[in-house]
Amino acid sequence: MKPSHDIASGRLDATTIADQFCDLHPRLTDLQAQAESARCLFCHDAPCIEACPTEIDIPQFIRKIQSGNTTGAAVDILRQNIMGATCANACPVEELCEQQCVRNTAEDKPVTIGRLQRYATDHLLEKGMQPFTRAADSGLKVAVVGAGPAGLACAHRLSMHGHQVDVFEAKPKAGGLNEYGLAAYKMVDERAAKEVDFILELGGIEIHYEQQLGRDISLEKLRADYAAVFLGLGHNAVNRLGLDGEDVAGVINAVDYIERIRQEALSAIPVGRRVVVIGAGNTAIDIAVQMKKLGAEQVTMVYRRGPEQMGATWYEQELAQTNGVIIECWAQPAAVISDADGVTAMRFQRTKLNDEGRLDALDEHFEVPADMVFKAIGQHFDSALFSNDAGAEGLEFDGRRIAVDALGATAVPGVFAGGDCAPGDDLTVSAVAQGRDAAEAIHQYLTHQAQDSAVSVAKQEQAHG
Repeated sequence: MKPSHDIASGRLDATTIADQFCDLHPRLTDLQAQAESARCLFCHDAPCIEACPTEIDIPQFIRKIQSGNTTGAAVDILRQNIMGATCANACPVEELCEQQCVRNTAEDKPVTIGRLQRYATDHLLEKGMQPFTRAADSGLKVAVVGAGPAGLACAHRLSMHGHQVDVFEAKPKAGGLNEYGLAAYKMVDERAAKEVDFILELGGIEIHYEQQLGRDISLEKLRADYAAVFLGLGHNAVNRLGLDGEDVAGVINAVDYIERIRQEALSAIPVGRRVVVIGAGNTAIDIAVQMKKLGAEQVTMVYRRGPEQMGATWYEQELAQTNGVIIECWAQPAAVISDADGVTAMRFQRTKLNDEGRLDALDEHFEVPADMVFKAIGQHFDSALFSNDAGAEGLEFDGRRIAVDALGATAVPGVFAGGDCAPGDDLTVSAVAQGRDAAEAIHQYLTHQAQDSAVSVAKQEQAHG
């Protein structure tokens, strides 16, 4: 097989790239928003609310759009989900609120809740209005580790309660997945950065950048210096294929390359002529579609099971197909084929489900030529960052994630966690909900601590009276 190694930047001209990466869902016009909001039936027991992890009162904000109170609609959204602007773009509404819309029938289509949410939140952010205020300063400081959706949502709610929040972020920018991990065509015009600015406008929140737990800071020190700690660490490790040669040139973690696409000039991103993507979640879709949009001639996404088992939603699967991505199911990676310069192809082995519903490997192989191979087979939380950290003693784990109770409290007093490092759905909207709810639990914890301290002081004064 002839080696490829045909990797180059600038396969497309700047105008074509700009057109390829334009807004996936342009904002509704005023007339479109009015027409779409009029389709809502304003159900009393709205199933769309139940389907929203942040429990936004969807009929209420849509009714406000219809009545012309777009600002009020946005405040309703952001009160429940401070990152509602991002979620309007990135949330899998096709499997959450819109899936449960009573209009979602064979004869009709659901109300486009996500686009209405974007219409409202964009309106507020562009007005430069800050609808939230802080309570009186509590005199207490809380540390938040991670400036992703969970950490920022937690910090914002804690600040509203009057607490001072120091956020420690490992990267040079805040936003987490929203800034670094979403496809560029989903988050145009620096939307993630603008949302962070909006959150920080509340006051009482300071972000310390390039401060990594286990390297620059420790849980032991944070527990000593702060009244409480929230861990919003996200995933910090990528799953491996377990194949010989997966570290050769051209075999790349998809999440790392998506970050490059988000942070560098699109015309400067190296792109293979023939690309293989291993995996079938939203990350796999994001890298596959972006490679096509950047000029790859052939992008093949390979998954070991069938379309029904894919982690990506049906909408994301259609997005890949309409952008020319080839989706090959029932095949698992068997070998990385390479030469001295790097990967040249991937060998796959056919699979099928047996009578017990388990996956069997068949004695049938095929090869797909490739000069770039992207691994998108999942991420996980690696607890090694707590090694030799006395402050983590007693921390418990649920599989690979930090174990928490229903309020986000860990087994260590005063330490809470949420987002992808804790059990739950790996969704931005779920991370926001966990961060927000943990903030309420932290506020109650601090309130009780203060009350207990006051009682203790009063008893001591009486004893010495």
